[in-house]
Amino acid sequence: MKNRAWWFLLPALAVMSLSAFIPLMTVINYAQYSVFPGSAPQFIGMENFINVFQDQVFIGSLMRQVLFSFEILLIEIPLGLGLALALPKKGKWVGWSLVLLGIPLLIPWNVVGIIWRVFTRSDIGAVPAIFSWFGYTSYNASLNSADAWWTVVVMDVWHWTPLVVLLCYAGLQAIPEEFYRAAKIDGASAWSTFRYVTLPKLRHALILAVLLRFMDSFKIYAEPFQLTGGGPGNSTTFLSIYTSRKAIGGFNMGFGAAVSIVYFFLVILISWLLYTMMLNIGGGSSE
Repeated sequence: MKNRAWWFLLPALAVMSLSAFIPLMTVINYAQYSVFPGSAPQFIGMENFINVFQDQVFIGSLMRQVLFSFEILLIEIPLGLGLALALPKKGKWVGWSLVLLGIPLLIPWNVVGIIWRVFTRSDIGAVPAIFSWFGYTSYNASLNSADAWWTVVVMDVWHWTPLVVLLCYAGLQAIPEEFYRAAKIDGASAWSTFRYVTLPKLRHALILAVLLRFMDSFKIYAEPFQLTGGGPGNSTTFLSIYTSRKAIGGFNMGFGAAVSIVYFFLVILISWLLYTMMLNIGGGSSE
């Protein structure tokens, strides 16, 4: 019976595979050519890929992207788990809490960037006003690289931590109450209960949260583009912005295609490494 279920999934899987395969093959084909609008494509083989890894701006964007994504994980996963643990488990406030938490997730990416651009304006922005209360009067996300970087980080935390909260909350609700009763009978402390009951049972929810947040943060584009335009300098130029500048702004379609392929396989590789590492922590299955 279980095998029969796959027959119902095959048409959808075939359509999804075809819709992904054709664009991927097109990009791979472009990556082997020197393609500029208005000129005939010239086959150059692997030269675009060689140029990608020799481009210091690409290397800088890659390092910046990896740092940003892992900073996001280090902040959002513990924060989201903590908020999920603090949410009420029963009662009328459960619904209200979940609805309020979900509001940032409903805001489109480009609108988030515009909102935070208004928040950080030196004349009317709330962020500079708040910093000025604490004596930091030189905040300027348009001119100061550190200010721009941490503003993008805080913006992403504000926008996407609710997703982690909702995933963890759903995982917590799925843990049978019997496990906690058994831990209480055995005299386990709150920390021991969290470590040996809650965390193992949340393994799959946490893996999903880590993978979703890593993949989303690794392809962040609209928010920093609207907020800082990738600046000041290249301080918030992530891989997505770099790729867009090369392929669209620089009209270098072949080079942009090569960057896209490298980008694509980096996301797959790092996601697989994270998944494998988290799955093996604690000895595999939590069941």
